[in-house]
Amino acid sequence: MHLSPDEVVLWQAGWIKLNLTIVTTWALMAVLAGGAHLVTRRLSTTLTLSRWQNVLEIVVLGLREQIVDAGLAAADRYLPFIGTLFLFVALANLCAVIPGYVAPTGSLSTSTALALTVFVAVPAYGIAARGLRAYLAAYLHPTPLMLPFNVIGEFSRTLALAVRLFGNMMSSAMIAAILLVIAPLFFPVLTQALGLLTGMVQAYIFSILATVYIAAATRGADGGVPANP
Repeated sequence: MHLSPDEVVLWQAGWIKLNLTIVTTWALMAVLAGGAHLVTRRLSTTLTLSRWQNVLEIVVLGLREQIVDAGLAAADRYLPFIGTLFLFVALANLCAVIPGYVAPTGSLSTSTALALTVFVAVPAYGIAARGLRAYLAAYLHPTPLMLPFNVIGEFSRTLALAVRLFGNMMSSAMIAAILLVIAPLFFPVLTQALGLLTGMVQAYIFSILATVYIAAATRGADGGVPANP
């Protein structure tokens, strides 16, 4: 049993490698893009909705509520980014029920890439909402002496996002491997259920943390949390 999809190299030419992480990541992106196209190509505005449109509306409304609860009143502005993060991580972990599948979120490279998107999105949304000068001034709050600590905090929370997702998915895989060795006939169902639960929790936590970081960067703008006096 491979604990990380990076270990499974499907093709190699010199230093160029095509591992399972890359394949599953692009496959998941294709599934999400294709599924979004199929579900939204014939959206109904009447009371008669298809099954998939009902599911889509439940997911979208749920995500909007979570974004608003996290402090971003203008939820529709941030929904595409936060929603995509949640759906990708959730789908990546839910597909663990497929035999032979290893979630790309169990790779540090994928977790780091996801965290870097948040690292870029936070200042981008912050500058768009507050302006460059006001956003940069926040690094001097409450005193200019806090500048180096605030800058370090930006990098450390990005690292924490990546390590948290990677560590939790790796620990789940290691527990499953240990239980399968101890009792291979009884524990597979339980470990699959545990893995699915852990995966959904991690998708929720990752997206909520990204929302909180963006809310902090846009504080006082777009009807969000008012700025501190």
